[in-house]
Amino acid sequence: MAKVALVETPDDTGVSELEPILRRNAEVTPPPPAAAPVAERPSAPDNSGKAKPAIAPPPAQRGGRRRFLLLTVGVVAIAAGAYFGHEWWTVGRFMVSTDDAYVGADTSTVAPRLAGYVTQVSVANNASVKAGDPLVYLDDSDQKLAVTAGENQIAAQQAAIDRIDRQIEAGQAGVAQARTAIASASADAELAVADLARATTLAKNQFASQQSLQQAQATKDKTAAAVESAKAGLTTAEANVAVMQAQRVEAERALDQDQTTLAQKKLDLDHMVIRAPFDGVIGNRAVNPGQYVATGQRLLALVPLQDVYVDANYKETQLGRIRPGARATVSVDAYSDATIEGTVESVAPASGAVFSLLPADNATGNFTKITQRVPVRIRIPASEAAKGILRPGLSVVVDIDSRTGGDTAVAAR
Repeated sequence: MAKVALVETPDDTGVSELEPILRRNAEVTPPPPAAAPVAERPSAPDNSGKAKPAIAPPPAQRGGRRRFLLLTVGVVAIAAGAYFGHEWWTVGRFMVSTDDAYVGADTSTVAPRLAGYVTQVSVANNASVKAGDPLVYLDDSDQKLAVTAGENQIAAQQAAIDRIDRQIEAGQAGVAQARTAIASASADAELAVADLARATTLAKNQFASQQSLQQAQATKDKTAAAVESAKAGLTTAEANVAVMQAQRVEAERALDQDQTTLAQKKLDLDHMVIRAPFDGVIGNRAVNPGQYVATGQRLLALVPLQDVYVDANYKETQLGRIRPGARATVSVDAYSDATIEGTVESVAPASGAVFSLLPADNATGNFTKITQRVPVRIRIPASEAAKGILRPGLSVVVDIDSRTGGDTAVAAR
């Protein structure tokens, strides 16, 4: 570095004159040479337990790993696409699917046939019952009294019939007696006719008096009248028997009516115990002991879980590929791993809009075409329904194999 001699001056004027010269010298002065690097001493091992920062891999190594990952993802994507494409081509394109489907059952509402007070409820909600099991007991005091009165009425009517039978027997005996009287009177009449003939002959030959002839004539008339009287007695006896037989027929009809009434009263007594009409599970119980129930009032519901089905609402554009008898796969939303095989049982005769309370009238106003849905009934096998995992109202997804059932050529088109 060049040295600049400074000349001392007695005042500050000389210093101010030297400042431009110093500034120019500083601009042309070269920088000092860089100091030689000093080798660092290896530091002592760090035993503090802190992790050392990771050393970034070189750029070439990072690029190779990225290419490997992209290649792997591409291979997996191609394999997945090939697999799902094969599945769709061989199976998927033949499947007719919908998620507008629900489990159903012919649920029965249990109600009493007669009004009365509830004395006992034998079942609780969610209880399984068999056909004929007692569910609800009603007070049957009046029905028992009615049955007893009916039995007494039948006994009295039967006694009346027995009395008429004895009267008929007596009347038939009177008929027999009347016939005997007719035979006796007829014999007397024949004898009187013969006596009259003899008396007439004797009177002509003057061997008998006129008085004896008249007496023979009177006897003949008397016996003839006796025959007629006996015949009238027979007619009366037979008429009496006929009347008694008619009375017996009337009494038998009354007995039949009494027996019918008694049977109805016994049936009413039996109806005071409400029983399960079929196997099922109790639900929505709305009856308690001490409650008065009317005829037809809903007491509880009985659900036949062993006989459930699925109603799938398919679009009208899908119906052309669905045939009765086709295989159906049912996936239950409530059980993610539950898949049930069923069979297409039938297709509804009309869309749901036709059976609605207020069907749409498209003949007036503006028209907007809406795809209609038609219910398709899927029958669940009894073996699957017996497992009890299906409950009416559950949402399901139905896949129907259009290659099966009915005209498969049309269904697969």
